[in-house]
Amino acid sequence: MPLDIATRRQQTTTAELHYLIRTAERPARYVKEPPPGVPRWNGIDDPHTVLIEDARGRESEFTLDRNGFALIKAPTSVANFYDPDEIKSVYYPEVEQLLRETLGASRVVVFDHNVRNGGRSDLPQPSRRVHNDHTINSAPRRVRDHLGAEAEELLKHRFGIVNVWRPIRGPVLDSPLALCDARSFTDDDLIASDLVYQHVRGETSSVEFKPGHRWYYFSEQQPDEVILIRVHDSATDGRARLSFHTSFENPLAPKDAPPRESIEVRSLVFFPPNA
Repeated sequence: MPLDIATRRQQTTTAELHYLIRTAERPARYVKEPPPGVPRWNGIDDPHTVLIEDARGRESEFTLDRNGFALIKAPTSVANFYDPDEIKSVYYPEVEQLLRETLGASRVVVFDHNVRNGGRSDLPQPSRRVHNDHTINSAPRRVRDHLGAEAEELLKHRFGIVNVWRPIRGPVLDSPLALCDARSFTDDDLIASDLVYQHVRGETSSVEFKPGHRWYYFSEQQPDEVILIRVHDSATDGRARLSFHTSFENPLAPKDAPPRESIEVRSLVFFPPNA
């Protein structure tokens, strides 16, 4: 039985995180089979052992505007996160309402989700690459891709992309999520990288290692808790515009810890013109 959150000891640790070496060649990852003679991924892995502070018990200190991420309580009525129809009919509206109420957004549009299970080969595994899901170029492209004729008017005002990350089973012991404090990096640390699908080329951010990066995680996260991750924000008023993240091999996890199961929902978030 896990300890109550208020009395749980902090579990700060060190772990290896996988950055990317910056080279003259633009990084590109092919989701499907690449053309003949082209590698599926041309990036050069750059692992570093870093301190990852346990933010458990300090949840109120972390906000999207200050740090680029936050943990909040958010119960769900979803019974089966492995049912795509239930996710879209029940969970998508839950997430949209949660973000409207929590962020003061005037409109929220969920555009996709990803279910991961470290124990199933037929589902994506926890990502071990330090990354951010979009770039300053690809974020507005998402709005245009999903909202068509409405996009240009919406892009005149503040908008963003927020990921909502939830455990399907808890507490999370294996492969928890590490998040980098937005106050500890600059845009110069980001490496724009191509994500190549069969008919479209997307753009994400890989990350170059810097010793000043400050990493946090929330130990033993439960299914009624979600982490909000700011992937992009168009505001340039000094607030955090993004936070990069990765899973990590947790040295404090027991050997028989169950594989991590989680769902990440990605949302376009729009704010009133006077926000």
